[in-house]
Amino acid sequence: MTRYLLDTNIFIQARNLHYGFDFCPAFWEWLIAQNGTGRVASIDKVGDELQAGGDDLSDWANARGAGFFLPPDDPVLPALGQVSSWATSQTYEAAAIATFLQVADYWLVAHALAHGFVVVTHEVPSNSTRKIKIPNACIGLGITCISPYEMLRRERARFVLGPAPRAA
Repeated sequence: MTRYLLDTNIFIQARNLHYGFDFCPAFWEWLIAQNGTGRVASIDKVGDELQAGGDDLSDWANARGAGFFLPPDDPVLPALGQVSSWATSQTYEAAAIATFLQVADYWLVAHALAHGFVVVTHEVPSNSTRKIKIPNACIGLGITCISPYEMLRRERARFVLGPAPRAA
């Protein structure tokens, strides 16, 4: 069974662009259902970033809790060291490394490494030395990294049009 770990930008772009709560609730229901089967999750640091928004997305994230936004466990700790070692052995600027090691991306990659998750992000690889991108870290550490659309296709997600909700 493939398991997916979602980056912060998946939730933000889904809400703001393609899968707004108001017109595509099926996407959010699908995430919850897939989380219930152990296939889709994120990490607590991503949940923290989402909850800081003070909006409907933060309410949604807050309602999911630790079952969706996984806290780090014992296998994540040595993986953090592996990710840090990889980052510092590359040609990134010192500021890029320092920033990466302080944000959720670092923890997301380590959690995926520790538990064999596929990382799902809108980020794309970059040759820039000014910022460590999640896909670059995944490539360097042998972790599969895909777009949300690839995840939805792999999992054969279907958001079928149903009856419109009744007006209040």
